Amino acid sequence: MKNNYWALKLVLVLIVVFVLQSVFKPAFTNLFVLQSREVLVRPWILITSIFLHGNLAHLLVNGLGLALFGSILENIIGSKRFLWIFFVSGLGASIASSFFYEATLGASGAIFGVMGTLTYLRPGMTIWLNFMPMPLWLASIYWAIENVVGILIPDNIANLAHVSGLFFGLALGFFIKEKQDKIKKEIAKKDSIMMTKEELENWEDKFFK
Repeated sequence: MKNNYWALKLVLVLIVVFVLQSVFKPAFTNLFVLQSREVLVRPWILITSIFLHGNLAHLLVNGLGLALFGSILENIIGSKRFLWIFFVSGLGASIASSFFYEATLGASGAIFGVMGTLTYLRPGMTIWLNFMPMPLWLASIYWAIENVVGILIPDNIANLAHVSGLFFGLALGFFIKEKQDKIKKEIAKKDSIMMTKEELENWEDKFFK
């Protein structure tokens, strides 16, 4: 799979956008933030809001997650599929958020989508969470529970965006895995036919020549 390092390029985009937010605040942020009441009038804010962040800590956490998990996933499935997962998960998370929050911003939903797909494709990959090593599937369950609790007990974080992004990522991971398995079966079937033909030729050489 071709890797054009879009995960790292997107991190750079996030940084540039944050600089613009800092220089032209609050006008720049207000122009592109996801405001639920304006989605039908300005639907592009479902995407533009992904690249905005509330503060430096928000940017650092998301940038680190995208650089780490995004780079690993992009190396596995290629840049084209990685970009599809990032934007589809981000869009899905934005749409879900628009029904529950007045305004949201951040790449968290898209990044959780990336982590969801990576979880489906590499569930046993070891990561460190809260200074403890654990398989990625277990970490994803922890994140899911943590964010569901955040939905039930609001904490000024768009937890629904995280859960939605994770769901879309897992779903996309399922379709990618199914397609990969189908291709492997077709290759195996062709290899089996080739071997059968060779065995037949050997049998003919042995008994008829």
